[in-house]
Amino acid sequence: MPVVDTINLNLDISQVLHRRGILGKSRLRHQVESLTGELIAEVSSRRLLQPRIAYEIFSLSGTVREMVRLEGNHTLRGSVFASVFPEAKALAVAVGTIGAGLEKRVTEEFNRKESLRGMLLDGIGSAAVDVLIEAACRLIRDEASSRGYQSSSPVNPGMPGFPISEQEQLLALVPAVEIGVRLSSGGMMVPRKSVSLVIGMGAQMPTWTSAEACARCHLAGTCPYRVHSEF
Repeated sequence: MPVVDTINLNLDISQVLHRRGILGKSRLRHQVESLTGELIAEVSSRRLLQPRIAYEIFSLSGTVREMVRLEGNHTLRGSVFASVFPEAKALAVAVGTIGAGLEKRVTEEFNRKESLRGMLLDGIGSAAVDVLIEAACRLIRDEASSRGYQSSSPVNPGMPGFPISEQEQLLALVPAVEIGVRLSSGGMMVPRKSVSLVIGMGAQMPTWTSAEACARCHLAGTCPYRVHSEF
């Protein structure tokens, strides 16, 4: 059960602003860009991001209706597996986090009534998770290649055909506790800036861009963070 903690998160100001729904050009955007750059530098110097990924790869032993059977007598429920990964030979399960340090910093700023700084720091965290997901996908792509497979784009609990209730199972399949990730009593991931995902492995795996994923989402018409094109 590998744990990876040598991950470099290079953040871009435009990614952070997009994550906060700040679009277009304006005098306010210029000022916010300047502050965002300062906050990114602060986050880096104080080492508030502690990215870590825990993952495991499971061979598929069968699919029954809306359930896939994995080696080791494990199962995952959801129609997404049969519809998106019908040719998969294995599934990679990964859980990642940027740690709790930045989250604490965000809370401090809001407690000080520094709402803009808190909002932008939270945006930095969200952008960092986006970059972490990209790192996880590259990691699994390399693993797939070493096995003679291709890898798909990721799916996450809460997406259509993948019940959010499967979050608990994903955390049980990898050493999530070793990277400090757990579920709250309400089923939310802790630290908040954490993510779980499943990636298919096989001869021909489907991939899609962030924009294509957003276009299929049921929130496509209202989400302020919708991606219309790749960064």
